[in-house]
Amino acid sequence: MKRLRRLLALAAALAVAAPATAEAHGLAGRTDLPVPGWAFAWGACLVLVLSFVALGTLWPTPRLEREQPRPVLRLPAALDVVAGIVGVAGFVAIVYCGLHGSQTPLANLAPTSIYVVFWVGIPIVSLVLGDVFRPFNPWRAVARAARAAARALGVRQPRAPLSYPERLGLWPAALGLLGFAWLELVLESRDQPSLLAWLALAYAAVQLAGMGLFGIAAWSDRGDAFGVYFGLAARLAPLTVRGRELCVRRPLTGLTEVAPLPGTVAVVCVLIGSTSFDGAANGLWKQVGPSITRGFAGLGAGPVGADELAGTFGLLAAVGLIAAAYLIGVRGMTRATGGTHLAGRFVHSMAPIAMAYVVAHYFSLVVFQGQGMEALISDPLGNGADLLGTSGDTINYSVISTSMIWYVQIAALLAGHVGGLILAHDRALVLFKGRTAVRSQYWMLAVMVGFTSLGLWLLSTVST
Repeated sequence: MKRLRRLLALAAALAVAAPATAEAHGLAGRTDLPVPGWAFAWGACLVLVLSFVALGTLWPTPRLEREQPRPVLRLPAALDVVAGIVGVAGFVAIVYCGLHGSQTPLANLAPTSIYVVFWVGIPIVSLVLGDVFRPFNPWRAVARAARAAARALGVRQPRAPLSYPERLGLWPAALGLLGFAWLELVLESRDQPSLLAWLALAYAAVQLAGMGLFGIAAWSDRGDAFGVYFGLAARLAPLTVRGRELCVRRPLTGLTEVAPLPGTVAVVCVLIGSTSFDGAANGLWKQVGPSITRGFAGLGAGPVGADELAGTFGLLAAVGLIAAAYLIGVRGMTRATGGTHLAGRFVHSMAPIAMAYVVAHYFSLVVFQGQGMEALISDPLGNGADLLGTSGDTINYSVISTSMIWYVQIAALLAGHVGGLILAHDRALVLFKGRTAVRSQYWMLAVMVGFTSLGLWLLSTVST
């Protein structure tokens, strides 16, 4: 109990200290917030601690690990084909607009489609409807169409020439996500439509090559960065597809099926770390980034190169700090229980936190910038067309209040971290016995509160 009291005290300190620091350059400026920032911090800490106590008292046996989805609807076979055609058509349209349309980013369909609809919109939708990306995945659709055409022509279906190496796990996906985060957050020319189009074509070529070498299913599930990311988000959803059956399940249960593959921890840490770095860009990074940039400039880098090198350093540091925090929690669990290989077994509990960060940080982007798609679809090339009569539509910034956005963000953070606590507690009951299971989660509570504090701090700095 003495150790528990110390950890709870540390958790409370973390919950208050980070947002209080941020208040100086963020929360104090939000005059329409009905509750002070420190109250949010204490409230978040209290919710997590009470959740931890409730789980230890009222959740004595595993409830999530063995639940099976319940079929509710059989999907038509043609649905997958239609979805694939739509996905390929959308991909072709975005690439065409990027290459042949206006090179003004806000006038071209490609940047908003990629950064808002694809990168942020799909995972948020996946939290509710399940893995919507898989049937629409354009490179998967092309590979499946090629396989079907070969069968129709009587060509004997060859096996994949290579077996996917188990030691690779999800590392290709983790590196792909890190590369996209670098593109979005660091590269100076990140929103140039033609560059995005060429990168999209290059990525599709890599995916088709991977599917050709290792098989469509093996590469889609492990090597496709976006397929892995969106699939991870979909595991939180109450809906899933098994074969051609649409099934319902309790939220969070899908995450218990996440395999502890090499690179799984890296995927989750890249997602949380990159979002954290993006949030810090409006606060902490403004203070420390310029000095790092000057350091690289002193080594001979030009102005743009120095800025990109500094951004690369910051992004890697953010991912590294998230990984270090998680591994410290795992090490604490290991010492408390004597268990082994716990990093992979508990990484699924980090997925709700990763998605909470995405929703909290990008919710306002989707609400506001997503409205711009009406005008862009009507004039996708930015050449003055008005195909749907909506090219003159503007963004309505009063569609939702600032305080409502803040409440959604706070709710997302708390729901994500409470979900992480539930998953970690349930897994501990599977691996450990009695009080050892509860004792193992002292460290995870401190980690969860620390991440909540970081999320609150980043939200407050975004408001500046």
